[in-house]
Amino acid sequence: MGEESWHEARLIPTSGISGPTEQERRATSALLAVMAAVKEFGRVLTKPYGAPAGTIATFTEVPFKHGDGRLYPDGLIRVERGKKAWTALVEVKTGKNTLDAQQLESYLDIARAEEFDAVISISNEIPPMAGQHPTKIDKRRLRKVALHHLSWANVLAEAVMQREFRGVADPDQAWILGELIRYLEHPRSGAMEFDDMGGHWVGVRDAVKSGTLRAGDAGVKELAARFDALLRFVSLELGRNLGTEVTPALTRKELADPVVRTQKLVTSLVDDGMLTGSIRIPDTVGNLAVTADLRAGTVTAHIDVDAPKEGRPRTRVNWLARQLKAAPGDLRIEAHAAHSRGAGAAELLRDVRENPDALVPENKQELRWFRVAMSVPMGAKRGRGRGSFIDSVRDCVDVFYADVMQNLKAWSAAPPKVRPVLDDIEEGVPEQFVSTALSSQDDPVTS
Repeated sequence: MGEESWHEARLIPTSGISGPTEQERRATSALLAVMAAVKEFGRVLTKPYGAPAGTIATFTEVPFKHGDGRLYPDGLIRVERGKKAWTALVEVKTGKNTLDAQQLESYLDIARAEEFDAVISISNEIPPMAGQHPTKIDKRRLRKVALHHLSWANVLAEAVMQREFRGVADPDQAWILGELIRYLEHPRSGAMEFDDMGGHWVGVRDAVKSGTLRAGDAGVKELAARFDALLRFVSLELGRNLGTEVTPALTRKELADPVVRTQKLVTSLVDDGMLTGSIRIPDTVGNLAVTADLRAGTVTAHIDVDAPKEGRPRTRVNWLARQLKAAPGDLRIEAHAAHSRGAGAAELLRDVRENPDALVPENKQELRWFRVAMSVPMGAKRGRGRGSFIDSVRDCVDVFYADVMQNLKAWSAAPPKVRPVLDDIEEGVPEQFVSTALSSQDDPVTS
């Protein structure tokens, strides 16, 4: 038998996982062990929750007395620095298993009694907004103990960014973190990607197409929340590939009150048949906007780019076209002039390359900004795979960023030039037309 058929030994093997219980136990143990072993990774996961920068110790299935019996949280994390200690209980779910409110509330009671700082849940559930928890909990239990949530997609993204981009000082620790990444990326680990738009997807989608959807219909708010969860997942995935923090772009009101964002999506879905959102990527010229038009059956990604503040309209169009020299010709380019209302002139990129004047207003108005957009057919299926809505959004975002956004740079004015002196002027220019001093507007003096 050749070596090509041999299985390489792994620190965290996926073989031997007999069921959901074993899957959760192994995922919990692997994650917590690596958090303690790789200090940079442990720090990046605990810092947002108030843990000090100290020594991390982790434990699994720690017994606690609760009522007349005992409970065994999946894990416990303790971070110590000097006399200061931060402790959190951990509850883990894998696969399609969801968090249980009663179980979490029991752990919150234990944490309060033990004077611990937090309870952290980990599952494949992705809440619509960062900081939200996917499970409704009695808020009275949160007065002294914080409740935090991590999705497995979030854990994997942080692991990849730490190893590949931020760096791990110790080579052995870097290898250990790589083993965790390989484990979480394996289908048998139970760390799944976002893979379902929910049971109401088909009903809402068909109601939008027929024009019969109402704001109070079953599943409308759930679908709005799942779309935001999808944008969060796409952001995590893109950030993992780019090595930077990519997040959904939300207004202050939406961050302060998630109901505002949900209502905005519901209104857009009912009135226009559209689900919209934006993604913020560091150091790009603008936010990447995503629009899923359920009536037209398209997914569109676009970005708005400020036009140069100097030059003729044709020059400004050429400035944009040069940056898109490697982009596909079927991109839609819109040019918006100053003081204009409504949609601006729009052409495909291939036509703009041949005739930049196609985007120039007839009255030669100053061009203020451009919109660059790419549309793809929208998948109809609720799950994952070919023809699915989720994959059509993911692919649209990935391709648009790679082909368009990463190549765009904001315009900046050229630095001022030094005024030429007389010796630098070409011969043959009459002296009275030459100025070499700040008093250039004075009458020329001839000898």
